Amino acid sequence: MKRRSFIQQSTLAGAGLLLGNKYGFAGTNEPLQFPVVRTPADKRNFTSEAVEKAIKEFQANVKQPELAWLFENCFPNTLDTTVHHSTQNGRPETYVITGDIDAMWLRDSSAQVWPYLAFMSQDKPLQQLIAGVINKQTACILKDPYANAFYNDPQKKSEWEHDHTDMKAGVHERKWEIDSLCYPIRLAYHYWKQTGDKAPFDAQWQQAIKTIYTVFRDQQRKNGHGSYKFQRTTPHATDTLPMSGYGYPVKPVGLICSAFRPSDDATVYSFLIPSNFFAVVSLRQAAEMLTAIAKDTTTAAQLTALANEVEKALQQYAIVDHKTFGKIYAYEVNGFGSYNLMDDANVPSLLAMPYLGSAKATDPIYRNTRRFVLSSDNPFFFKGTAGEGIGGPHVGYDMIWPMSIIMRGLTSTSDEEIKSCIQLLQKTHAGTGFMHESFHKDDPKKFSRSWFAWANTLFGELLWKTYKEKKLM
Repeated sequence: MKRRSFIQQSTLAGAGLLLGNKYGFAGTNEPLQFPVVRTPADKRNFTSEAVEKAIKEFQANVKQPELAWLFENCFPNTLDTTVHHSTQNGRPETYVITGDIDAMWLRDSSAQVWPYLAFMSQDKPLQQLIAGVINKQTACILKDPYANAFYNDPQKKSEWEHDHTDMKAGVHERKWEIDSLCYPIRLAYHYWKQTGDKAPFDAQWQQAIKTIYTVFRDQQRKNGHGSYKFQRTTPHATDTLPMSGYGYPVKPVGLICSAFRPSDDATVYSFLIPSNFFAVVSLRQAAEMLTAIAKDTTTAAQLTALANEVEKALQQYAIVDHKTFGKIYAYEVNGFGSYNLMDDANVPSLLAMPYLGSAKATDPIYRNTRRFVLSSDNPFFFKGTAGEGIGGPHVGYDMIWPMSIIMRGLTSTSDEEIKSCIQLLQKTHAGTGFMHESFHKDDPKKFSRSWFAWANTLFGELLWKTYKEKKLM
């Protein structure tokens, strides 16, 4: 299914959903009141004992039955429905789809399994599953570091095979996005920190890191346009690039070009600020790993030098004086002085910078930026009778992404704001028991993507974090 073809749904997928078997929660004698919508145990792709234990703990201690029901549905959704784990040549390998698209995005797959890292110490099969994701991502990056999404079958041809770019078999889509190469580093780094396991970080992985460095240098575009270009025959301007496929001009100031945003929409100005911040963090993490694991201080020094260069350029070009909010981060710039003030729901975003370690939640410029992106001055902040939140061009006007509300909660320093985010998500799942890609600001029953595992698992992460750290529910 094409990402662009997801139709906003005005009715629940099957009226029978609300008429299914109902159940009470483990350890309670409460009346039966919510339908069973989670995939049956015998049809789940993977079951983690540690995650199941967490679900039982949450249900036993959180006194809001609907939240307990939502947590059981959403938190394991990636494991239940999207992972395909196997052993190839004696090594774990895990292919992770996004939900209703049979393709593995480097970004989505990393983000989908991220919340399970904390449970690896209790569950070795889960650790092996995540190691398999790292191994699969390494192979994908080496196949084509400019591609954002891949098939499990290396010979499969894409519906986008006629895009005007260097398409290869096994590649689903070839939209160059900085974050596609940052997310695998983030996953690898924290996997290594939590397990000490070096097995996934062999010569192939080290070559993938060197490839990432080469691509980032190439996309600084200091010597011409760089080696990547992309055009698609499409009625959607956000699905293709102008100027012969290179995008609008940029001044080579040290920042890295991203042809597309994490929404898979084309950038207006190619220096995508939240993704450049993410690159700084990722480059330093990769440098630390290469030093400690491979003793490759030469490549580590190159990675660190690039991180320092990008960071310096961000300090010079990413900050804009706003008449209402003061100094804030732009969403995109071109190095010539032009900038785009907005935020998009997809992560990395300006709102999500503390979540990715790109900024501190207390940083004054981030605080100003946060106030801006959560206001009507952000053209993609929508507010209606059903709720408020950030959307983006990908789905269109008046469509709020639950991901932005989740991220608002995960980056908030206010207990009241966190509670408000959870309450809003609780009342906008349209009775389905799951999160969606987006919902209409005035009617949650008008939503896109009934099966979007990233949003589901991310919501589970918010609930678990809030339960463990805040006890707000």
